[in-house]
Amino acid sequence: MTTAEATPSLTMIDHADRAFLGHPKGLAYLAFAEAWERFSYYGMQTLLVLYMIKYLLLPGQIENVWMLDAFRQLPLYRGLDGQPLASAIFGTYAASVYLTPILGGFLADRFLGKRRTVLLGAITMAIGHFLMAFEASFLLALLCMVLGAGMFKGNIASQVGALYKPDDLRRADAFQIFYLGINAGVIGAPLIVGALGEKVGWHWGFGAAGVGMLIGLAIYVSGQKYLPSEQFEPRSRAGAIAASPRAPMSRQDWLALIAVLLLIPVMAIAIVPNNQIFNAYLIWGDQTFDLDFFGTRLPTSFLVTLDAIVSVSFLAIVALFWRWYGRHWQEPDELSKMVIGSLFSTGGMLCLFMAASTDGSDGRIGLLWPVLFHVVNSIGFANLLPVSLALFARLAPKALNATVIGLYYLAFFGGNSLVGWVGGYYETMATPVFWLMHAGFAAAAGGIFLIFKLLLSKRLMHAPLPVDA
Repeated sequence: MTTAEATPSLTMIDHADRAFLGHPKGLAYLAFAEAWERFSYYGMQTLLVLYMIKYLLLPGQIENVWMLDAFRQLPLYRGLDGQPLASAIFGTYAASVYLTPILGGFLADRFLGKRRTVLLGAITMAIGHFLMAFEASFLLALLCMVLGAGMFKGNIASQVGALYKPDDLRRADAFQIFYLGINAGVIGAPLIVGALGEKVGWHWGFGAAGVGMLIGLAIYVSGQKYLPSEQFEPRSRAGAIAASPRAPMSRQDWLALIAVLLLIPVMAIAIVPNNQIFNAYLIWGDQTFDLDFFGTRLPTSFLVTLDAIVSVSFLAIVALFWRWYGRHWQEPDELSKMVIGSLFSTGGMLCLFMAASTDGSDGRIGLLWPVLFHVVNSIGFANLLPVSLALFARLAPKALNATVIGLYYLAFFGGNSLVGWVGGYYETMATPVFWLMHAGFAAAAGGIFLIFKLLLSKRLMHAPLPVDA
């Protein structure tokens, strides 16, 4: 059975295409579209907590937000003010962004197809960004962002995997490049969106994020002919499908699906340390880091640019390292790399523990330990997040490809929920203990990944992969 027969929504594409860094041209359009989408998303997210603490949730402004009083009656937010309320809202938003890809994957698989779903998601996100320019529509803007990201994220990632044959080893490398695009967007976001928001006006920053989203939409539309073609027919009310029936799930497919479901909560724990960068870490940095540069205080959001620059550098370095390693020895599989990534993530959190334990004489924290944190944590990131996405794409049964990629983002839903909940303890917990707790999260996840490696690797990672007949 061919790939096209097993996945009727896709027609065959030129898998031999190596025009973009040894990969198909379609990867370039997907990576650059994602880069601009991430520019807009992370630009807004970088400002979000600072915007709430320094402006939106202060007396005189908080009263202008539509429906916020009713929103604060929900059990999760009742009795919260200031930083704990901001962290809780951030956690709910960041978590929800990773829950809705399940709906987006289902919408693509069953009704609209990947392309139309991605386009609808991009338009909805752009509307959300521009609504952020007004205090009153704050909650509505977040809702648009959540729904739009759900339609965009999983479906564009699954299109990356669809560019390759099932046994094409370039797939993992492609997701590394895809993440390079993401981090390129993150680098530019604080420099433009963050600087505009903190130095000129919050709403100028959010407006710039909206423009970035429109650029990403234009790139995606312009590259349609290089993406896997869709011959999609929506289901009728009776559930009939015009295309050929999907291939049935095999025993190996079911085993892989169960493993994917079990890995989701472990991934949620693993990403808490990295994602806390946008919440308590920014608040802590704004309050205590020595950000003066020749008499001028740098915007706190530049810490995200620092993280992104280091992350991009080590995504490339780690990818090149594993290419070199693979030419001399057997390259570790995805689960082994995820164990390595968790070890480095633990080390990164210990750097923040050291920073919090060594305040300067003036009460300000120098940037030595924070910079070291970004370096060590970025090595962990490069061996964990893009590799885990490649693992899910590899294990995903063809009949549920987009849905399983959507399920991958459940880990981010759980992880960001924890980020918001744990971040609320920043004001009441000793700061060194706060970061030591995050080191524990990373170490626990690494231990469980190791157990998966020992128990399931032979059955899942080394099972024969399907090939074209």
